[in-house]
Amino acid sequence: MSSRHTRAGALSLAAAVLLGFNPVANAETFRWAGSTDPSTLDPHASATAPVLGFLNNVYEGLVRRNKEMKIEPSLATAWEPIGEDGWRFTLREGVMFQDGSTFTADDVLFSYERAASEESDVSSWFSPVSEVKVVDDFTIDFLTKAPNPLFPDSIANFMIMDREWSEANEAGLPAKEAENFATRNANGTGPFQITERDPGVRTSLAPNTKWWDDMESNITEAVFTPIGQNATGMAALLSGEIDFISPIPLQDVPRMKERDGFTVHEGVEARVLMFGFAHQADALMFSDETAGKNPFQDVRVRQAAYQSINVDALIEKIMRGNAQPAAQLVSDAMRGYSASMGERLTYDPDAAKALLADAGYADGFSFGLQCPNDRYINDEAICKAAASMMAKVGLNAKLTSMPVRSYWPELREDKFDMYLLGWSPGTFDAEHPIRFLASTPNKEKKLGSWNFGDYSNARVDELLPMLQTELDDGKRQSMIDEVTSILQEDVAYIPMYVQPLIWASKDNIALTQRTDNFFILRWVTVQ
Repeated sequence: MSSRHTRAGALSLAAAVLLGFNPVANAETFRWAGSTDPSTLDPHASATAPVLGFLNNVYEGLVRRNKEMKIEPSLATAWEPIGEDGWRFTLREGVMFQDGSTFTADDVLFSYERAASEESDVSSWFSPVSEVKVVDDFTIDFLTKAPNPLFPDSIANFMIMDREWSEANEAGLPAKEAENFATRNANGTGPFQITERDPGVRTSLAPNTKWWDDMESNITEAVFTPIGQNATGMAALLSGEIDFISPIPLQDVPRMKERDGFTVHEGVEARVLMFGFAHQADALMFSDETAGKNPFQDVRVRQAAYQSINVDALIEKIMRGNAQPAAQLVSDAMRGYSASMGERLTYDPDAAKALLADAGYADGFSFGLQCPNDRYINDEAICKAAASMMAKVGLNAKLTSMPVRSYWPELREDKFDMYLLGWSPGTFDAEHPIRFLASTPNKEKKLGSWNFGDYSNARVDELLPMLQTELDDGKRQSMIDEVTSILQEDVAYIPMYVQPLIWASKDNIALTQRTDNFFILRWVTVQ
């Protein structure tokens, strides 16, 4: 820290002590950048990390995760099981939304009905719920179809909206594939509030003076700018235009560590990168040789794709050694990880060619590979390298890369043969990706909402409600192990690696790096 910063900080602290003020009252503007702009400000319209992470600064849930990712009270001060029928939440009194409206249980009921609706992108969170009942203004019951010990953990990102504000602005339902007032405006109970929103360009926030909790941050203005180009982002940080950026190019990490005035923040994210398949498509959409057929419906072809990709080489060359191989849909840091199934299938191009020949595709075939180019670290480069590897065994990918704002709509419209996906379980439990990625899609049951390829296995569907309700850890783990074994044998996905966290900031910025890659402004101070 420079002498100017040290002297200014000392004077501010002295003044605070004499006047009885908290030193966080010092006016500080914080400017940060990321590769992906939140596509919406509606907390129920998108289940993506860029949206949920950003909106955790504006909206709040009944519970929240602390710096160590443990569940703690937020808009609920306590919760307890109602026998085996569900959970009762005692709500925090005296909380106001940013427009001054009072928070009550009716807002929780409204938010549940909104988030659980068919129009919502987060409806799968509520698949275990049978009914929600308001007991009084500050007590609400979530009744579940069966005992559900994970339920409080599963709704850490369930954000509460004000019924009156939403309905008055004709935003009673989420606008997942369109826009409404809540797409560009927000009214939460959280520590910061939106003051300006120019999608794709700039979003400004200011502290919520009505917030019920203590503010650790001394930020008086926060400005977020999406910067898709790595070189542009690094130039902005080095020139002082921004104070923080996430992520930074892996090749720049050694240089940044040696540079005075900056700090590199490194960690491991709870996100597994994988390839998915169009399991249920009758025919490949982008193939020249397989008219009327979908080779990916054959497990031998899926395994051939798996064994044609040298994940160790991807990690070493593209990720600069900053990732760890993955064999499951969760990392070994997650609850429910199947320790006995932690080894990936070997990289073996000869075996891949033999599998293709055995499946009747000795000459290979072409297919469409869809990838984002601004969502994950080096996502486009990973796809290019993997496509090159697959081509060597006869799997000729026609790679299409696009910004994430266009990517999710393409996947939801089934415009792919194979695609790249990263998944971080919001509950830090293996049940989460089973519910979202491996369950047969069912809107009525709110299952499989991110299972773009429509993978389906009857035994997985049978086991999910059983492991959701099993209270014995040993029995539950056995069920998860069985699901893991099925997914591996089916080659439902090609898990590749656990993504790293690589952030950089000026060295006068103090912050907390959480493994979910959510950037929480209330823990940021400008020193």
